[in-house]
Amino acid sequence: MLIAILGIIILVVGIVLRRSPEPAGRFARTVSTIGLIAVGVGLSTSMFKQVEAGTVGVQTLFGKVQDNVLESGLHVINPLVEVTVFDIKTQNYLMSAKENEGTVQGDDAIRVLSSDGLEVTIDLSVLYRVDPAKAPFILQNIGEKYEDKIVRPVSRTVIRDNAVNYQAVDLYSVKRQEFQDKIFRTISQNFAKNGLILQQILVRNITLPASVKASIESKIQAEQDAQKMQFVLQKERQEADRKRVEAQGIADYQKIISTQLSDKQLQYEYIKAQKEIALSPNAKVIIIGNGKGNPIMLSDK
Repeated sequence: MLIAILGIIILVVGIVLRRSPEPAGRFARTVSTIGLIAVGVGLSTSMFKQVEAGTVGVQTLFGKVQDNVLESGLHVINPLVEVTVFDIKTQNYLMSAKENEGTVQGDDAIRVLSSDGLEVTIDLSVLYRVDPAKAPFILQNIGEKYEDKIVRPVSRTVIRDNAVNYQAVDLYSVKRQEFQDKIFRTISQNFAKNGLILQQILVRNITLPASVKASIESKIQAEQDAQKMQFVLQKERQEADRKRVEAQGIADYQKIISTQLSDKQLQYEYIKAQKEIALSPNAKVIIIGNGKGNPIMLSDK
């Protein structure tokens, strides 16, 4: 449109030169022609608008926002219309405690107070996109800086309002998913009222105070020690049971031997032992005795 305005100015200059005396009047036709060409080029350029993929265009005519949205592609529009482009792809607004990681530079994590009065630091990712049909509403009521006016303040406020209902340890462990689901529902409703679609809330990290972390680690260590002691006690009980069974077996064996072993059986076992000694290849043994007393053993070694 700027080219068209410049062309109009040149055209006016040509008209003025046409009424001027020579020699300026000789350039009037040339200047007027240039002005007409510039006006034509400017109008033709302003009449065609290409909207890139993943974006939509919102038209404004003399400050009034038009309801119809220009989708991706080439469009023929009123040359006087101004087009504002909105990105409708998924966007990630990150609030992190790490330097140069979040959307806002520096430590931008959310610090909240839990129900037990402890300060908890939360890193959060907000995945959202602009509702294409609501783009004119956003331009008219919020403007192009909807991240600063809606995404950031709403997310931080909702998290602070909900965190006060949970203890710090619960946020860190057993109720983390419940907390995430609750803030998702609340933020989603608020975004929808302002033309934004919330896709996902990611609680990336929850940092507890150092004293609480030390208490949790101490508790975990105590539980591990208790489990280890239970294992040792169980092993000792099993060993005691084994020894008890072994002792009972020995006692039963001795009882059987003492009550059932006869003199003839003893004499038979005595003879077998003598035979094994006599047949040994390592020694020549002569045994003297009648089986009733201690034998005398003579060896050639």
